Amino acid sequence: MAVTLVPEGATVAPGGRVTLALVMEPEPGWHGYWRNPGDAGTESQVEWTLPNGASVGELRYPVPETLTIAGIMNYVYEHDYALLTELRVPAGVKPGDVLPIRASLDYLVCTREICVPESAEVAAQVTIGAPAQPGRFDGYRAALPRPIGGEGRFAIEGGKARIAIPYPASESGEGAYFFPLTHGLLKYSAAQEVRRDGDTLIIETDAPGEAAGLKGAEGLLKVGERGLWVTLRPGPIAAGTAEAGLASTILLALLGAVLGGLILNIMPCVFPILSLKALSLARTGESEGTARREALAYAAGVILVCLALGGALLALRAGGAAVGWAFQLQDPRVIIVLLLLVTAIALNLAGLFDLRAVGAGQGLAGKGGVGGAFWTGVLAAFVATPCTGPFMGAAMGAALILPTAAALAVFAGLGLGLALPFLLLGFVPALRRRLPKPGLWMDRLRRILSVPMFLTALGLAWILGRQAGVDGMTIGLAAATVLGLALWWVGQWQGRVGLWLPLVPAAAAAALALAFVPTAATAPAMASAPNMLNAEPFTEARLASLQQEGRPVFVYFTADWCLTCKVNEKGAIERKEVAKAFADAQVAVLVGDWTRGDATIGRFLERHGRSGVPLYLYYQPGKPAEILPQVLTPSRLVSMVS
Repeated sequence: MAVTLVPEGATVAPGGRVTLALVMEPEPGWHGYWRNPGDAGTESQVEWTLPNGASVGELRYPVPETLTIAGIMNYVYEHDYALLTELRVPAGVKPGDVLPIRASLDYLVCTREICVPESAEVAAQVTIGAPAQPGRFDGYRAALPRPIGGEGRFAIEGGKARIAIPYPASESGEGAYFFPLTHGLLKYSAAQEVRRDGDTLIIETDAPGEAAGLKGAEGLLKVGERGLWVTLRPGPIAAGTAEAGLASTILLALLGAVLGGLILNIMPCVFPILSLKALSLARTGESEGTARREALAYAAGVILVCLALGGALLALRAGGAAVGWAFQLQDPRVIIVLLLLVTAIALNLAGLFDLRAVGAGQGLAGKGGVGGAFWTGVLAAFVATPCTGPFMGAAMGAALILPTAAALAVFAGLGLGLALPFLLLGFVPALRRRLPKPGLWMDRLRRILSVPMFLTALGLAWILGRQAGVDGMTIGLAAATVLGLALWWVGQWQGRVGLWLPLVPAAAAAALALAFVPTAATAPAMASAPNMLNAEPFTEARLASLQQEGRPVFVYFTADWCLTCKVNEKGAIERKEVAKAFADAQVAVLVGDWTRGDATIGRFLERHGRSGVPLYLYYQPGKPAEILPQVLTPSRLVSMVS
């Protein structure tokens, strides 16, 4: 078998990660083995030789095939395949440095008659800061199994193993087969009987004697060419018993999305926009018909943005990318766009310029008419995307495993929740009558509401610095300054000929900022973890090591652009009473930083039914992970370890 080591053709930054592929090419008639080889065969073993400070994760295998020879079941690959892993680059390297990577691989290759143990020595080089090159890794990732997004159950009774796996009734389960990763769960060579019970596939087969002692299991459900990774917990599976039906699953996810969207309205980057849009109804004394049309237009703008982002997310995941909600904020160029947009809104609210004088409506946040309402909805939805609040996490995670139409319905539900307050104002006259009467106080309120927008712009500049370094933040602030000067000119010369000419250099500055901002990080990604907790960067290997030591572990996943994450960290996690309780209980703390995107963290989030941050997990020795609420309090964390 030919074996080659191939690094992904992507720009590599100091402290960043790059995917490596061990490409296996068996000769015709020969095959290699999956991680669990079945009744015969062995798992491939790799020893790495890496530069100081570098590390690699575990190997990830593509979806295997079954091969039965003389009644012996094998889990194999009879074609070319790739084993993927993540290389973490040392933080101290410099652009232009070349990292030599070597691997010693022991593996078994077989035909239907003979098996030959083989070894291979492979090597590759990773150049720091080299420009990205097109590669084959999209195909390699597409061959990997996807997390199913929820837990299944298994029951051992009377020498039989019964496995229940959630799988939507709208999807065909014909030809389904379960590949167990956990040894001893079932007899590999025994036939698997598959039946459907609502939105659950139930697989029944023979079980070995040791199966009764299992406390948990993992495996891969293969349907057609699609593989779904599932974690199993012991639980009763009676005939005719199924998981919640597809309709109820969609309903719960939709309800969570609507409630999560509703909560987003209180975020500091959304509330000023919503408030001024609502007060514009009182200012203009709109008729009931006009109020309803504006409410529907606002809702349409919000929902369309959520659908567009959701559709893009589903498309990227279908192509093999491990991305989640707010994926676009991992690109510094998107942060620059948001910085300029929020800066313009803040300056408009502060009174530096006013679009009304040129017939454009009532300002960026209160622009009148159906068109203005639509674009205000677009704006509100776009600036709300960094947030994942209560109810949203589970809903977005469920959307990723539902059929496409149902998933899009959940994303639309998020938009509906975000638009709901303005919809109610548009369709319920009694609520509009409760709005304060127009007056000079509205202009004063408008300027007060500029404060949270300025703070949002400041936060975006900080995020840009975290993502792209000081150079990137300087470029963004320079573009914002040019934009501010151009808008000041607009405000000074309202209504005159050539009013908009100063926006030409502002647009040019924005274009240059987008072109030259560093898209690769200049410093290693690491959350600003509280020193008092002695937090370490998250890796699955470190988590496994701490669990083997028998220590309790608190793991949290965060991002600099996630407002909910930062509130929890400052208000609950980084507290002296929490640090003392954790120290007394010898709780280890691991922090996963998703600010700039991390495929390993993305897949870990997926396995826990989440599509974004925050995610908080607590591992007690010998017990499965406890998923904590998305809004934490110090008392909750202290009581957790007491």
